[in-house]
Amino acid sequence: MHPTSKKLLLISAILLIGVYFFPLWNINLEAPQYPEGLGLRIWVNQITGLKENDLQNINGLNHYIGMKHIDPDDIPELKIMPFAIGFMIAFGLFNAFKGSRKMVYIWIILFLILGAIGLYDFYMWEYNYGHNLDPNAPIKVPGMTYQPPLIGSKQLLNINAISLPTISSYIILISVALAFIALIIDKKKKT
Repeated sequence: MHPTSKKLLLISAILLIGVYFFPLWNINLEAPQYPEGLGLRIWVNQITGLKENDLQNINGLNHYIGMKHIDPDDIPELKIMPFAIGFMIAFGLFNAFKGSRKMVYIWIILFLILGAIGLYDFYMWEYNYGHNLDPNAPIKVPGMTYQPPLIGSKQLLNINAISLPTISSYIILISVALAFIALIIDKKKKT
């Protein structure tokens, strides 16, 4: 591969290190009883609240409507994802030094597959938490489910849930885009 393409692949791989330092996804809840709002931050290896007690407050609300307690230790993906990202960084660095177009295509396809699996898994996690409600919950609204949207906003009783990708998701998209650009540059330099 052309040296410029290899440099872009190196930047693409190194950029992924940022995924460990920023959240992947935000779920914000807006409600009259919480004028300052509540929020969840989903990281590659943990789930935290936007503010110090948000996760605890969300779990309190979830208890009343019968949703499961959100316990990051019970979510195996949070233990697997750091290794998956580490592998993608290592594979990206390998591609930057090896310079094989075929391996870069494999890296990009693997990232797209992992991304699709991740979104599907996240959707199923939200579905499970929002639909499998405790029948003995203090508050029951017949026919009501509490699944937040995968992307966008949704009204859940008097709470507006807003779910959006955040910094680490954009880092991944930029990394994959740089790999595509590296392939395009390499092809143009060879013609």
